[in-house]
Amino acid sequence: MTQVIRSGEWLRPDSGIGLGLDDVEPGTFNMSISTDRYTCPEYAALERERIWSRVWQVVGRVDDLPKVGDWKRYQILDQSYVIVRGKDEKLRGFVNACRHRGNMLCMTNTGNAKRGLLCQYHLWSYDLEGKLRGVLRENLSGQIDKSDNSLLAVSVDTFGGFIFLNPDPDAQPLREYLGDKVIELIEPYRLDQMTTVMDVREALDCNWKVVMDAFEEGYHINGIHPQLLAVLNIDPATTRYQFFENHSVAVAPFEVQGAGAQKQVDGIMALPETFPGTAAVIPRFQELVAPYQNADGEVEFPESVTARSLLQQATRDTLTGFGLDVSGLTDDQMSDNQGWVLFPNFFMTVRAGECHIIMAVPHPDGDPNRCIWHVSSYMFLPAEHRDAFRADLIEVEEPGSYKYFEALHQDYVQMPRQQKGLRNNRLDHMSLVKEEVVIGHFHSVIDRYMAEATS
Repeated sequence: MTQVIRSGEWLRPDSGIGLGLDDVEPGTFNMSISTDRYTCPEYAALERERIWSRVWQVVGRVDDLPKVGDWKRYQILDQSYVIVRGKDEKLRGFVNACRHRGNMLCMTNTGNAKRGLLCQYHLWSYDLEGKLRGVLRENLSGQIDKSDNSLLAVSVDTFGGFIFLNPDPDAQPLREYLGDKVIELIEPYRLDQMTTVMDVREALDCNWKVVMDAFEEGYHINGIHPQLLAVLNIDPATTRYQFFENHSVAVAPFEVQGAGAQKQVDGIMALPETFPGTAAVIPRFQELVAPYQNADGEVEFPESVTARSLLQQATRDTLTGFGLDVSGLTDDQMSDNQGWVLFPNFFMTVRAGECHIIMAVPHPDGDPNRCIWHVSSYMFLPAEHRDAFRADLIEVEEPGSYKYFEALHQDYVQMPRQQKGLRNNRLDHMSLVKEEVVIGHFHSVIDRYMAEATS
């Protein structure tokens, strides 16, 4: 009988797949990062040409567009696109401009155009496949060839419940860009079955890469997130990595090394303050801990039991009870957040039943010292609770007015401080330490894109 290999098996030190820090040879990735890539307008302009016009980027969730005619707008710098669900249920993307005189078709973030897209300027109309259908006073319009004036199509595809768009007319297929191994490792989480429970977008005073860098390493946890030390082991010796052509994944075990049983339990009980998605698991966790409490309520575990193993069992039991198939995930994936970087701007921490996404894009005004960050969280919920917990997009207009959860707020405050430091003229590079190897890989991919001549 063939043994089924689950997506988390790569974490085993004997798997021959995952890497430890000592397995990454010096010089493999760029660990000296020039600061001009964060502050230089000319560098930002080249990024626009060589990265943002050529890569697949997440523009939303499939369930954002549930009905025929539903559309949403996506903007990267000054380029605007619209994604619409057709009568055949297929999602299509178009340049958000009328073929007559370029007027923008969709001015708001979302809407429905069941009868097709209409330009409000001269009332040219298009069907949901982008074909030009109506021209005002067509009998007087002259030599207008409708077949030659369809909306300009852009590539759109989906994975894990996310909608991806690529502005490049010659874009490689999404699944090819992601790669078979990445798809194989992420699919068992069943992201497409999760519900959006937080969705916030806000302008920040830092470069988009400052945001990406911040979430690609755990080196800053002691300084910025001391509360996480109760449950997150950041011993670099136990962190495991996989690096792909454009993407990467890393994970550090979710446990307190060397702590007694009671401290381990207390740390897990405090998890919902920082990771709200764990709240649903706590009741089952308490049930599993109860047999190990003495008359004074203190917890004592035998050698074969840990708070970590009970958290994993509680998570599996809870999610299975909710109806989520987690059979393709290992016990480690019940408790440990794997940190995925999908180039260029998608960072995801994911464990069974929940994930948190950080994305950042250049600010539309092109200033390299500013960006738009987009943070969102997704959970698997029983069907009867999904509508109650589903969150709409919040556009934050006043800085500091939105209350992020604790760890996210700490990063929110820190990132603009780094950008201020990077603007000092005499600071010409950053020097990464070994455990920031994911940042090194990320910037090595940037280097490759920036060095490639456009076709």
